[in-house]
Amino acid sequence: MNTNEVTTIHLSFYKPEHEKALLQFHLPDELKKFTALPSEVLQLSIEDKNRYPIVILNGDTPVGFFVLHHGPDIQKHSMNGKAILLRAFLIDQKHHGKGYAKKGMEALPSFVKENLPAFNEVVLAVNFQNPVAKRLYEKAGFVDNGGRLEGRIGMQYILHLALDK
Repeated sequence: MNTNEVTTIHLSFYKPEHEKALLQFHLPDELKKFTALPSEVLQLSIEDKNRYPIVILNGDTPVGFFVLHHGPDIQKHSMNGKAILLRAFLIDQKHHGKGYAKKGMEALPSFVKENLPAFNEVVLAVNFQNPVAKRLYEKAGFVDNGGRLEGRIGMQYILHLALDK
């Protein structure tokens, strides 16, 4: 990793000035099946009061994106009423291999505690066919408690990150 490229990685709620960059995000074909591009989920995330579009920024430059989602739709992932679901996580293809995914996940617990204090857990589903993503999440503190869920392209691990430690 070229350390000159990483300035300050931080998370931000989506702002209109992020839109142009987010809509230009791309992924390699082999990764597209595991997530959704901002162009596919941003509008819904803006309109749905239970979804929070989050941008991973390197300085002021959007390099990644995900959605935090709460409400009854996530009960299949966690029975914890104070859990929030992380979905649609990705780093733009041109920024792969620079450590942004790891830094973004490291910033997640404090971001949620500070900005969404009603939640004490982050949950996510990661496909069995995506071991690289599973390792990333586990290195960031997510734990596999044995939960499984059939997803649109196969079985998924349900991973949990407790925030009230």
